[in-house]
Amino acid sequence: MPRIPLLIIALFFMTGGIAHFVLAEFFVASMPDYLGYHWELVIISGVFEILGAVGILVPKTRLFSGYGLIALCVAVYPANINMALHPELFPDLTTAFLYGRLPFQLLFIGFIWWAIADERRQKKVTV
Repeated sequence: MPRIPLLIIALFFMTGGIAHFVLAEFFVASMPDYLGYHWELVIISGVFEILGAVGILVPKTRLFSGYGLIALCVAVYPANINMALHPELFPDLTTAFLYGRLPFQLLFIGFIWWAIADERRQKKVTV
């Protein structure tokens, strides 16, 4: 039975991954102008969110998936910064919410790191 933090992570990323397909235009609007292929990057990140959500629940893929989800959080951080810098593009969200997401995402990276601590320790012992 997966630990509760792993279930939280899986639910968070599964929901986000599905949202990348259902609300693709919203995510495309969050992309910084300097990046190309906005739609493609939104779809790719959605796929990886879903894969990571499933993978974090499977013991054999948990460590790899945890690292992958951390990398994904880092990769999408510029889009979150872009959203905070351009709140006029997101009238349904408050500026405070958009800026609040920035430290939350850093905390969530730490939460993922903490949630895969057992797997990280096991990997050090068996290497």
